[in-house]
Amino acid sequence: MQKNPSWLMIAFSAMMLLFTYSCNNNSKTMNAEYKVPAFDPSGIDSTAKPCDDFDQFANGNWKKHNPIPSTEGAWGAFNVLDKETREVKIKGIVKELLDVKDLKKRSDAQLITGYYRSYMDTVTIEERGISPIMPMVEKINATKNVSDLIALAGDLAKYDVGGPFMIYVKADDRNSKMNTIFMGQGGLSLGDRNYYENKDSAMVKIRAEFIYHVDKMFAMTGWKVADPGKTILGFETKLALIQLKNFEMRDPVKLYNKISFTELQKLAPGINWADYYKNYGLRADTVVVWNKDYLKNLNLLVKQTPLEMLKTYYLWHVLSGFAGGLPDQFSKESFHFFNTIMYGVKKQRPREERAIMSVNRRLGMPLGKLFAAKYFPESSKKKVTGMIENVRSVYGERIEKLTWMSAVTKAKAKKKLSQFTWKIGYPDKWKDYSSIDIQPDKLIENMMNITLWENNDMIAKAGKPVDKSEWMMSPQTINAYNNSTSNEIVFPAAILQPPFFNPDADDAINYGSIISVIGHEMTHGFDDQGAQYDGEGNLSNWWAPEDAKNFTALGERMKIYFNSFEVTKGFKIDGKLTLGENIADLGGLTLGYYALVKSMEGKKAPEPIDGFTWKQRFFLGWAQVWHENITNESLINQVQTNEHSPGRWRINATLAQMKEFSDAFGCKGKMAVADADRVVIW
Repeated sequence: MQKNPSWLMIAFSAMMLLFTYSCNNNSKTMNAEYKVPAFDPSGIDSTAKPCDDFDQFANGNWKKHNPIPSTEGAWGAFNVLDKETREVKIKGIVKELLDVKDLKKRSDAQLITGYYRSYMDTVTIEERGISPIMPMVEKINATKNVSDLIALAGDLAKYDVGGPFMIYVKADDRNSKMNTIFMGQGGLSLGDRNYYENKDSAMVKIRAEFIYHVDKMFAMTGWKVADPGKTILGFETKLALIQLKNFEMRDPVKLYNKISFTELQKLAPGINWADYYKNYGLRADTVVVWNKDYLKNLNLLVKQTPLEMLKTYYLWHVLSGFAGGLPDQFSKESFHFFNTIMYGVKKQRPREERAIMSVNRRLGMPLGKLFAAKYFPESSKKKVTGMIENVRSVYGERIEKLTWMSAVTKAKAKKKLSQFTWKIGYPDKWKDYSSIDIQPDKLIENMMNITLWENNDMIAKAGKPVDKSEWMMSPQTINAYNNSTSNEIVFPAAILQPPFFNPDADDAINYGSIISVIGHEMTHGFDDQGAQYDGEGNLSNWWAPEDAKNFTALGERMKIYFNSFEVTKGFKIDGKLTLGENIADLGGLTLGYYALVKSMEGKKAPEPIDGFTWKQRFFLGWAQVWHENITNESLINQVQTNEHSPGRWRINATLAQMKEFSDAFGCKGKMAVADADRVVIW
């Protein structure tokens, strides 16, 4: 699940979610009469003890019979559901549109089919070679000094060509009704500082492979650049070492430094901000920067770096950024490094599948309009709304019973909870994409035109009121998110499918999955980041000093607890980086469990199903949400870069903290944390 995705979607992405049945059963989902089982007991490994390793117990046989496909770095609930959504529903929509003749120019249908055809036109792609990116390349080569190059970088940024800083527009954290410009760090090919400074042999190998990859990519272009791999790695390493570490970027107060344009110029006078702003299309007197020291150090780094090295850096980001739309040799080499080396993915997906994914990624909302109309019934909104209200009610009760929080802060917490809102399924209004020009034989230009439209749309919001109806994910996205500045949670249509939301499941399974994930997203409003925002979505300290101290102490215990888990040799979970998600997992499970208990009041306890009581099935519902197999490369990447703990530990480590789990299974084994050591926050 995701927090404030408008700007945190930068990397990562595979926010692992849900699915319970094997990929071998996908054909069954196409049969309207087939009912997805609430929980398939055939996935259980009965040789494992639930109190020693609940993940292995609940999911062992599923993992045994669902190995990672050669085209994936991980295979779990999210991946299976995502595959079905793409290959059955999204592909079906695109194929239907391809059969329609005389589509209106620049209609949603024409944009989708035109882009798809341009991606599939491999003959034209091969014939054109690298010519589509040469205008950018020639402009970079023509710059005579650093000032001109920085000015050009403003234009390149509109097309998402990487650079040392990134610009985004979102709600002002201290004035959530208005949008403002933010400036963050960026420009790292390997994605995270850890990959540049970690001395582990796996990281050393990746850096060596990166040098080889860059050299090979440049060699294929025929450009005469000396030692491009060492040049890029050397510059990006210097860049990485002056950037904030990933866990430091979890502090919204630290990241909020609103300065004037004049102060920006004083912080980094060697950077041509005036022309950068002009070419990007920015019009603003103020900007919120993540880190003033970064800009000072960046100014010094740029001053010390030869012009030719900076040119090589930007040439590389043009080449790498558009590699997926270039001839096959570039696409394959880019895949080899960024997928095989970085994530352990053995095989590239077929061209048609990649085309569908690219359409979905770049034209998600136009496609989402069609998806929502076809696959999301209005009745589902009503059902999910009732679930959310149920969780909110239980959350209020939990807050009232807290022993570590004073009455004054409880009142403010409950007020924030009462102001909480949500979105379900799809947007109430859709954006107009008709100004985008898409041609069936110009893939790179299509990519550029879409990206330019997106950036212009974003920039136009700066200094204007926030549109509370806007969505940050498309309806076909299998994910959910919490937006702190809106004090809201959002559930796209595609995630409201079995087993995440299974109308044929017993209550215990649904409460362990959909209700607990609703609770997870709601808890994000009260995690280490979200708790710093008030009910209006403003960064504001609403805590009594002693309560804030207690909350911080509980979070510190969670950090230490998760820091103890080694996921693969030499790599542990980062308790600081994952704190918010770990708090949300524990909070969501707690809310889901007590919402289930509340729903059982005055009722006769249901009979066991498949030998499990309703309380036990609640935890089985959570386990099937997070089951997965994952490559070692992907696992290493996740614990170094991702705010989420790996699925296995989202199951075992979180459940071990819950006395309710121990009671349900009679645990006295490895997963039973002593009562005195349990962390109870919400």
